[in-house]
Amino acid sequence: MTTTEPTPGQRAVPPAEQPYYVIDFDSTFTKVEALDILGEISLAGRPERDDVLHQIKTITDRGMSGEISFTESLNLRLDLLKAHRNHLPALIESLMGKISDSFQRNKEFLTEHADHIYIVSNGFREFILPIVTSLGIQAEHVFANTFLYDENGAVIGFDPQNPLSANGGKSQVIRDLNLGGEVYVIGDGYTDYEIRASGLANRFYAFTENVLRPSVVEKADHVAHSLDDFLYQNNLSRSQSYPKSRIKVLLLENVHPVAVQLFEQEGFKVEIRKEALDEDELIEAIRDVSILGIRSKTNITARVLENANKLMAVGAFCIGTNQIDLDTCTQKGIAVFNAPYSNTRSVVELAIGEIIMLIRSIVPKSNLMHNGGWDKSAKNSFEVRGKKLGLVGYGNIGTQLSVVAEALGMEVYFYDIVDKLALGNARKCKSLDDLLAVADIISLHTDGRKENKNLFSYREFSLMKNGVIFLNLSRGHIVDIPALVDAIERGKIAGAGVDVFPLEPKTNNEEFSSALRKLPNVILTPHIGGSTEEAQVNIGNFVPGKLLEYINNGSTYGSVNFPELQLPMLKGAHRLLHIHANVPGILAKMNAIFANYHINIHGQYLKTNEQIGYVITDVAKEYAHEVVEELKGIDNTIKFRLLF
Repeated sequence: MTTTEPTPGQRAVPPAEQPYYVIDFDSTFTKVEALDILGEISLAGRPERDDVLHQIKTITDRGMSGEISFTESLNLRLDLLKAHRNHLPALIESLMGKISDSFQRNKEFLTEHADHIYIVSNGFREFILPIVTSLGIQAEHVFANTFLYDENGAVIGFDPQNPLSANGGKSQVIRDLNLGGEVYVIGDGYTDYEIRASGLANRFYAFTENVLRPSVVEKADHVAHSLDDFLYQNNLSRSQSYPKSRIKVLLLENVHPVAVQLFEQEGFKVEIRKEALDEDELIEAIRDVSILGIRSKTNITARVLENANKLMAVGAFCIGTNQIDLDTCTQKGIAVFNAPYSNTRSVVELAIGEIIMLIRSIVPKSNLMHNGGWDKSAKNSFEVRGKKLGLVGYGNIGTQLSVVAEALGMEVYFYDIVDKLALGNARKCKSLDDLLAVADIISLHTDGRKENKNLFSYREFSLMKNGVIFLNLSRGHIVDIPALVDAIERGKIAGAGVDVFPLEPKTNNEEFSSALRKLPNVILTPHIGGSTEEAQVNIGNFVPGKLLEYINNGSTYGSVNFPELQLPMLKGAHRLLHIHANVPGILAKMNAIFANYHINIHGQYLKTNEQIGYVITDVAKEYAHEVVEELKGIDNTIKFRLLF
């Protein structure tokens, strides 16, 4: 997923100079330590299971980091396991589902280079062999310990004659192999580093896809975040055009943990900040970031984007995108995605709740009781049934609020600058003035465009009925706060619910300052209309899903600034993604290049908007590197990516 890719489909290392690759098994070839999984199986149903498993994991970590010798670690774990030969089929089945993602992706590499790949592990051949051979490793290239059993099949130890049963065993195996060329070791443990320390390997790569051991990383010549990363560093053919561990994701404003998990599962490097960042802070943080995730408080300006040297996509974990300079993003070929539906229900429920609380004057009665008072009168307390609800904005939230309000017996009126089909018995007003004149309750659900600033000011409040209920759960800048305060103090507005403000604190530690504080029958909430667990989980799943589709597949469906394309999965081809200014002739120039190099096109997709064009071409895998350079060199090219 880069614009600076070595020649596709070619090896940078000629076969005659190819090194030997020595690969560890536990936590490298697989995501787990096999003996930990064996313990889960062998100790099932025992009351001491959890305690023993914790002991086994601790011993494993101490052995892997070099705190205790390998032999001591192995003896201690086998004594605790109480394993049996009958447990091995279940262990193998479990490990088959726990092969490291990057090894599964690169089965072709493992098969193609099988003559030069060795698995050297202090684990046990009984379960290692079926796992690694399933991905093309040669059985005779697998070196591991073997179990010893008693007459009943219980595991009682390991073969002491095997060099891998002793300290320094991996180094001894490599010494005995006498490979006669450069040796690269890939592993996560101290015993893997020992091969390099003994002078038997040219490079040691600390493998961190599954576990990061600081004491091992500090000894490494290189860090391999995945097998893709290792292959990339050595210019070897791989399943991905760019290792995902080299894609940096920056998530701001306390984005839900499910989003973090989704990106990390893909192998991306994720940085999390709980707070919003100002322009200077974001400029510093965004360098080398490929994916940026924000909510509503962080502003992505043109100046920020000028410093975003690697940014490919922005995810707004909210509905609005007015905090993002969409024009500049488009000009720079940066796709922007948001969550237009994920928190709709949460906002609607808050609106309904506040309408009922305000029209019943619950807030002042509750405040009075907290001070020891008691007002059991029905004064200024009304039902919502039969009242006229006026919706300013009839989009996703407005329409759903319309349906729920009507179910409560309210009459619904709406105004929107775009012609919208009315749901149920809702009635469209010809103008905003018409709506203000008829409504008993007014709820704002407009977008955040600049033109909507102070959409509601002194004039608009003067057109409302006396004693109206007023809600703003949309955008802070669309209401003139001094005008709202005046309308409340004069009694024009009998109750107000406000969730958004022109100026909001960046963090929970800053003081909230507003002239709306301490006014009667006013509900103030800290921009939490969409802040329910359900909504945040939905957004945390939805936005990363769109971003990952774009990064991994090129699909732009749901983008707010790119031409929308829903692409098929890439199979048996390379995908060339070309983003360019929307000028005539680009597609013709691209196809002329393909024709000149006799390239077979498997599929081609084009869509444009006013600013840019987006061409996706799936081509046969074999083609000259010059093709990529010529495609990048077409006039008006904004960005080019290659997927395979």
